[in-house]
Amino acid sequence: MIGVRKARMLDPNNHRGSFGEAYVRVLAAAAGLTVYKEELDRDGIDLGVRMPAPGPGFARAVEMQIKTTASPSWAGGCLNFGGLDRKGFNRLAGDRFQVARYLVVVVVPRDTDRFSDMFTSGLLLRTIGYVTSLRDRTPFTDERGRAGTTVRMPMANVLTPDSLRRLVELDPVVAR
Repeated sequence: MIGVRKARMLDPNNHRGSFGEAYVRVLAAAAGLTVYKEELDRDGIDLGVRMPAPGPGFARAVEMQIKTTASPSWAGGCLNFGGLDRKGFNRLAGDRFQVARYLVVVVVPRDTDRFSDMFTSGLLLRTIGYVTSLRDRTPFTDERGRAGTTVRMPMANVLTPDSLRRLVELDPVVAR
């Protein structure tokens, strides 16, 4: 068509990141949880997920850094994720946070057109997300570079509506 410009799409990295956050939002909605996002990303947290407060007072919550990978590395029943630098790792590691923090990695297809499919029976999101805590890991004193930041995420740690609800329901002091 003459004069019709092709719509600009997100670059692949931003496309994957946007999909990863949307994936977690869908799971939270399915679990009956609410999602919040800070105005500015100042401490490496992409999304917070919480239970609706039953009244005035405290609502249980968790915070997440969400990453995606189209090139997963698998070994020993784990996803070995090397996509964090030391600074990002430190924003999740240790037990110094009042709200439990988790790393979520969503494995996505290389072809962004394959992120989802629509069927008459519903919407299919591809592929799957994994979650882990770095609470028991020691933060780095030197935040430069990536050395030593590979995170092993057991394949059993699939992020589902039920597992997300369980994370939020855990006592924040003992959340793992």
